[in-house]
Amino acid sequence: MQIETGVIVEGKITGITDFGAFVELDGGKTGMVHISEVALDFVKDIREHLEVGQQVKCKVISISPEGKISLSIRKALEETGEELPKPERKKQQRPAPKVWQGNKKPAPPADGKQSFEDMMAHFKQVSDDKMSDLKRADSKRGSVGYSRRGKN
Repeated sequence: MQIETGVIVEGKITGITDFGAFVELDGGKTGMVHISEVALDFVKDIREHLEVGQQVKCKVISISPEGKISLSIRKALEETGEELPKPERKKQQRPAPKVWQGNKKPAPPADGKQSFEDMMAHFKQVSDDKMSDLKRADSKRGSVGYSRRGKN
């Protein structure tokens, strides 16, 4: 089949980038579908609509003098009235973020029988623990650090 502007062709997706997808057509030629030409609605992530190896119908938008073929799945869908099947994705669970947990010292009772000095002492202890952990982590990274006093 001759590839010319306005014809609907079928091909296989061979690669996906952030800006579009490459489609292998009959005769070993390759065309590109820009991300704006993938679906009828807005496409934020092209990988939610297409996957490598998927068979798609595309309309040839243009062929440059250098032989670059521009394709549109959206225009092919408008003409044929079909819908593009979305690839099924397995949801990956992300690990919980690492949050500083402190030294796991038991908190003083919160029944209101605590004096202000006890609460302040507890706050100071937790604060000192956090600061020592930060300084220890900073020294492990080998940071140069800057003095507030300036050069001596």
